[in-house]
Amino acid sequence: MKRIYSIVACVSMIGLTLPSCTTVNPYTGQQQASKALKGGLIGAAGGALIGAMAGDRKDALKGALIGGGIGGGIGHYMDRQEAEVRRQLEGTGVGVSRDGNDLILNMPSDITFGSGSAVIQPQFIDTLVSVGMVLNKYKHTSISIVGHTDSDGSASSNQYLSVSRARSVADVLSARGVAGSRLLTDGQGESSPIATNATSSGKAKNRRVELRIVPQQNQFQ
Repeated sequence: MKRIYSIVACVSMIGLTLPSCTTVNPYTGQQQASKALKGGLIGAAGGALIGAMAGDRKDALKGALIGGGIGGGIGHYMDRQEAEVRRQLEGTGVGVSRDGNDLILNMPSDITFGSGSAVIQPQFIDTLVSVGMVLNKYKHTSISIVGHTDSDGSASSNQYLSVSRARSVADVLSARGVAGSRLLTDGQGESSPIATNATSSGKAKNRRVELRIVPQQNQFQ
């Protein structure tokens, strides 16, 4: 029980010392909870738990400070990258969302590829160039690129098409200087729909390429 009190006390202390409890969304102008704060508190809790299990309150405080610093640093880094990604992609049709500290870019095929093709449409190249510029500025991330299709056609052809589209996106980013070691491509064919395949609008949503930008944890230790 004493160790649990140590964890609570240390996490509370870290919460008071983190500089930004809220941030202003650059597009809505509304206050929102800072991802840096959330990451810092999660990291502090984990660090405090490890420290408390290993020793006394002093160890718990040390663990909380280390864990909070790492978690808060990652959150702040991804906050800044998210804001820049949103600025670059505003009005392009690419959806941007956040999953914890991961950024997800949803690129519908109607703006990226022609029907049944893995050749990127010329007008979308500039958008990918903008994405590449941000990725080159924030190098402490890995990028997972996953292609998806609707259910039209055979499962095998859809799988091949989804992989080919993911690789096409990776090729453009690589050609713009994004290190190949940071890029991971995959295709899930028709197996991971986000909408019904019973309607044309649902199929359009399912035909997509998703980029997940993930912070490299070892770069923040």
